[in-house]
Amino acid sequence: MAQIDGRQLHLVKKALAIASLAIEDQEDGPFRPTSDQADMKELLSELTGTETELEHYIQSARVVIQGGPD
Repeated sequence: MAQIDGRQLHLVKKALAIASLAIEDQEDGPFRPTSDQADMKELLSELTGTETELEHYIQSARVVIQGGPD
């Protein structure tokens, strides 16, 4: 298995946060990958060291997906 750290780890965390929010914004339906979203959120939570760090990635993802923090 690949060893991911430093900038690569940051990019993985950022990608997981953005992807999980993008899935959240999709319409409910048979093709909405909610199990993927749950797994992404869990992995992101495991990769972040603190609740503060997790919230940072979620807020950053909101800026990318929605154009702002809200």
